[in-house]
Amino acid sequence: MTKQRKKRNKAYTGTDAAIDRPIITHISAANRSKLGQWWFDHRRLAKPVLITSGIALIVIVLIVEIVRIAGGS
Repeated sequence: MTKQRKKRNKAYTGTDAAIDRPIITHISAANRSKLGQWWFDHRRLAKPVLITSGIALIVIVLIVEIVRIAGGS
């Protein structure tokens, strides 16, 4: 078996090295309503809160209906 050579991981910096390309940042503007801007800013926190509160509301309604059916009213 032949010994495998280590791959080079150092960047070339000599005179014939490739020139680093400038980093381009794309920025886009959007006109949003106050509610739309709030949702855009807080979406990461608001979505899980809304999902868990919706599930909790459904569970509460189901429990109330089961108790009402069991009570005979």
